[in-house]
Amino acid sequence: MRLLFKMDKKDYDPNGSRFVRPSARAIIVKGNRIVMVRSQKYDYYKFPGGGLEAGETPVSALIREVREEAGMVVIPESVREFGYVHRVQKGERQEIFVQDNFYYFCEVEEQVLEQKLDPYEEGEKFTMEFVLPEKAIAVNRSSEHGDRSDDPHLLAMAEREARVLELLMREQYGKTKNTDINSR
Repeated sequence: MRLLFKMDKKDYDPNGSRFVRPSARAIIVKGNRIVMVRSQKYDYYKFPGGGLEAGETPVSALIREVREEAGMVVIPESVREFGYVHRVQKGERQEIFVQDNFYYFCEVEEQVLEQKLDPYEEGEKFTMEFVLPEKAIAVNRSSEHGDRSDDPHLLAMAEREARVLELLMREQYGKTKNTDINSR
């Protein structure tokens, strides 16, 4: 899978202990909108997805996370790679937090089911939205994010998602034909 970009804050002791948490994230395109999960509590958007659990592949984690966070059922044979983002910064549990975020295009079944949020996600009031990329980028970069406005992990995640959205727009949401996104 291609490396989209690296995010390394270099705010850690390079000799410190590492916490490695790979994740898988879904890119679901509907017309000129992208399915995103919105934190109503902290006002940011993220791609549906999350960390891999023990024994999971990135694709199996993607399918599970999309079902839980967005209430959508991924069509497994539609999954295709987009790229990954390598992120390194000072950790909360260990000195260094390392995360490879694997992004996949996928299609979903038409019916949207009830979300199956964990307590953390319920606390953030996650909702699924079909959003214009420009709106999600603006919110992620301009919002105050409530009492987490100085949280380096939230800010890095919000910027990561904004940068991935910008790449998607430049690459026309994964389309190979040369058309203007705004005309779709």
